[in-house]
Amino acid sequence: MLRLLQPIAIALSIACVSPGTVSAQAYPSKTVRIVVPFAAGGGTDVIARYLAAGLTESMKHQVIVDNRAGANAIVGTEHVARAPADGYTLLFVSSPHSVNPSMYAKLPFDTLRDFAPVSLIAFSPYILVVHPSLPVRNVKDFVALAKRRPDEILYGSGGTGSSAHLTAELFNQMAGVKLREVPFKGAGPALIGTITGEVQAVFGNALTVKPHIESGRLRALGIASARRSPFAPDMPTISEAGVPGFSTAAVLGMLAPARTPRPIIDTLNAESHKVMKQPKTVETMRNIAVDIELSTPEEFGRLIESELNRWSKVIRALKLKPL
Repeated sequence: MLRLLQPIAIALSIACVSPGTVSAQAYPSKTVRIVVPFAAGGGTDVIARYLAAGLTESMKHQVIVDNRAGANAIVGTEHVARAPADGYTLLFVSSPHSVNPSMYAKLPFDTLRDFAPVSLIAFSPYILVVHPSLPVRNVKDFVALAKRRPDEILYGSGGTGSSAHLTAELFNQMAGVKLREVPFKGAGPALIGTITGEVQAVFGNALTVKPHIESGRLRALGIASARRSPFAPDMPTISEAGVPGFSTAAVLGMLAPARTPRPIIDTLNAESHKVMKQPKTVETMRNIAVDIELSTPEEFGRLIESELNRWSKVIRALKLKPL
């Protein structure tokens, strides 16, 4: 009788194991896709590909980047929101994720409810750079000049609602100045417009402006991060250099579809941290002006909500109409 009961007991014990536990033990068992909702080659894409390569090595299964650009990241984000919640389709987000809810009247997903945070990965700070012909050497001088010449200093942006636009307008508010926007068709053209002197200033992503600062084609006045960056420890923050409390950066992190089992979220969080903490990763990120910043899923979720609230206030103050 005991022998007859043993198979039944084993079957019952297997049935009692939660689906999440089984998923975690078997995960991953096939290719994992990290959707980047931007075109290949941009800063977000570069960091996502580095993370994917590290996860492939760490988890012993292929992790690939799937670029699904369009509509200011909405196309790729919607794809992940509708994907199965099994850990095989993930989303690598940047700042538009927290800006779009205030910029668009209707999104095909809920920014908070339709995603499960995995981890914050890094900050890519913005740097205030100017054309060398502008007679300023630091943020304090720049603010003084802007106050003497309201609406005369032109800054480049990647378009209304872009990171460069909102960062500059936040600067206007906090510094009490009035820089005038010149919208370009993307961050790249805005940067080129500053190099050629078409505009005098731009808040550029540190990753993209770094080589132009080093070549002397642009002059850096200050970095917009909360603290000095390891890649340029001698560059003051904008906050300490003349606009107290000013801080903004591209927030880079990973999300999964809502209802993804917690054991899978925990596995992805731990493996991502392992990759980003490797000495070679730390050195690579420093060289491309990216500040590694890791978190728990809960901390990343709170950060997204905080960023969403912060940019909604800026957008309302600008009286920008939702698209």
